[in-house]
Amino acid sequence: MQGASHMLLEEPVRLASVLSPAKPKVFPSLTKIVGTLGPKSHSVEVIQECLTAGMSVARFDFSGMDAAYHQETLDNLRKAAQNAKKLCPVMLDTLGPEIQVQNSTGEPIELKAGNHVIITPDISKAPSAEILPIKFGDLAKVVKKGDTLFMGQYLFTGSETTSVWLEVVETSGENVNCLVKNAATLAGPIFTLHVSQVHISLPTLSEYDKHVISTWGSCNSVDIISLSHTRCAEDVRELRAFLQSHALPDTQIYAKIENSEGLDHFDDILKEADGIIISRGDLGIDLPPENVFMFQKKAIHKCNLEGKPVIITRVVDSMIDNLRPTRAEATDVANAVLDGTDGILLGAETFRGLYPVDAVSTVGRICAEAETVYNQPLQFKKVMWHVGDPMPHEESVASAAVGSAIKVKAAAIVVFTFSGRAARLISKYRPTMPVLAVIFPREGSDPSKWRSYGTTQARQCFAVRGVYPLMGSTDEAETGGLTKEEYGIKLAVSYGRSVGIVKPFDRLIIFEKIGDSSVVKIIECEG
Repeated sequence: MQGASHMLLEEPVRLASVLSPAKPKVFPSLTKIVGTLGPKSHSVEVIQECLTAGMSVARFDFSGMDAAYHQETLDNLRKAAQNAKKLCPVMLDTLGPEIQVQNSTGEPIELKAGNHVIITPDISKAPSAEILPIKFGDLAKVVKKGDTLFMGQYLFTGSETTSVWLEVVETSGENVNCLVKNAATLAGPIFTLHVSQVHISLPTLSEYDKHVISTWGSCNSVDIISLSHTRCAEDVRELRAFLQSHALPDTQIYAKIENSEGLDHFDDILKEADGIIISRGDLGIDLPPENVFMFQKKAIHKCNLEGKPVIITRVVDSMIDNLRPTRAEATDVANAVLDGTDGILLGAETFRGLYPVDAVSTVGRICAEAETVYNQPLQFKKVMWHVGDPMPHEESVASAAVGSAIKVKAAAIVVFTFSGRAARLISKYRPTMPVLAVIFPREGSDPSKWRSYGTTQARQCFAVRGVYPLMGSTDEAETGGLTKEEYGIKLAVSYGRSVGIVKPFDRLIIFEKIGDSSVVKIIECEG
């Protein structure tokens, strides 16, 4: 499949138009941006700037920092979201089966190419250039001569001065003797070890992860859990059962694919998970570099056909230290949008980078520009073909809503929904305009209980391409005596005008479910 088929360009193409100043965009890109909060994005002020710049989801990475630090950051996020008048979902990223070296001395360790280093499970040994102790006793059983290991504090930055390639020379008892392939200085309190294409007999959901979820996660009713190193569908089912048993039945699971095992079982994982995160840093170690792009394209394509959100990582690493991305990185972001990604995940760029706000805004501008040439008609046909005939009623109406919105050049599609599912279904057909999802309580539901459930459903929609949720109500004090439809339209139009996507006389598509039927209407905004 040619890459150009994912672009929609007018002929003849006027390359000189690229030099024209980009039109300022009041509304964020349809592609969502996940920002990892940490030392450089910890304060209320910086988080608020990130939200204003276009960050849609806040990620908390529990492979670093403790629960107390993350709680302080989350409290700051809540204040920032209140100031910015925005909802923001919380994504908890698990540690998973990660092998670590605890640098108890705290001193940098210099490794020289051509030297040998012993990796041992004897954690009583002090780490040095000659020996590195790990918290895993079976490494010598699962590796063989010639296998590749990779180690560093920031494991997958691509910077060969802070991470090291190792080649297994031999095993002796529980120890593994390795050849150092490149000179590197390992600095920091913890180094992570990655073993390429080898099964590690550690649970995907570690005891540490269970503790974090059952305490911090449960206390804060997290919206999404990113399950690191997902290797099979059973990993997702195990986490789902654990969430059910810890009063988190509505928390979504995004399976993080970052090793060859996850790739091998991708189709089964996709069926079980609520969304997918393609962790390209780790995949770039497990796969040959020339194969990473192909997996990315195939995985995004499969997620698009199933209507499940897909997010990619490791896009603008250079912005950790620089104000602008490289040309290759900017092109990479655009190509991910053209492939059909729902979101871009910024890790180190916002966690410890010098320019977290600029990273968010820059990626957002690239995404918005790429969206203008995204080949929506092609994607629409692919999804229609995949769904097949006869189409289920809900698919038929959702596709009709998107088709109508494009034909009448609607400014937005307004969806009335209880769970957010209808909005996700609309997004599956990749409309070129925003989807304003008004989350209403289900008839007969307890208002006090629904507020918490509805807010969770609304926040989770922020991870889906093009969907922007609004909290609706059936309380007469809030609706002013208007019908559900009148109130929902008024709410959507008011929001749309406030962010610059709806103007007088614009057309809107209204999509709602009435009983067992779904209805699509076209309305025109008042002048």
